[in-house]
Amino acid sequence: MVVTYEYSSTGDKMIFLSRPQKVCLCPFLPVHPLHISTHLYIIQHPAEENKVLRTVPLLAACLPQDKCKVKIGRRFSEERDPELSTVCRKSGTLILYPGAEAANLEEFILDSPIYPSTIIIIDGTWSQAKDIFYKNSLFRLPTQDYDYTLLDKRINYVMTLLRPLQALCSFQLQHGAQIRLSKEHLLKNGIYPKPMPKNKRKLRKMELLMNSVKI
Repeated sequence: MVVTYEYSSTGDKMIFLSRPQKVCLCPFLPVHPLHISTHLYIIQHPAEENKVLRTVPLLAACLPQDKCKVKIGRRFSEERDPELSTVCRKSGTLILYPGAEAANLEEFILDSPIYPSTIIIIDGTWSQAKDIFYKNSLFRLPTQDYDYTLLDKRINYVMTLLRPLQALCSFQLQHGAQIRLSKEHLLKNGIYPKPMPKNKRKLRKMELLMNSVKI
């Protein structure tokens, strides 16, 4: 049996989340949309669109339709994507991307006269996100690995948004999924199980990863 969750904040568009009943996430979604102060603009890699465990529909189901927009693609330009270009040019727009050059959001908010109104999020694997970020000049904005509570002080919203994700992880573990630590964590804590590569290029890449340097 498949359970379908229907959600609409305006009545003219529905979001469907079809999953087997025993792993249905509907009970973990908010009854009403969370009225956040920040707009989210999600840039989704095409490979993520059809994944069974994709999480963007869960986020969209928790927020008002006008607060969460999703754009699918790899390459974007001002000519082909005027709406995205306009969003990127706004002074209150930030892009979420970790790296050595990322700004500290708490300090940024204190120093900037403009409060962030839009957050651009890249949805994909690390390599996919890196490819999208560095090959699209539109995304040359202040970057930040941030705590959402700095932008929206309602901590209960954060917990509500985490509930479906926590349920999704729990369902996976209940059905045979294994907890795996990131390569970065294993390297930093000296518990990487494989021998270090002899290839100088690969060795250098792993050294950069250990030092949290953008690679």
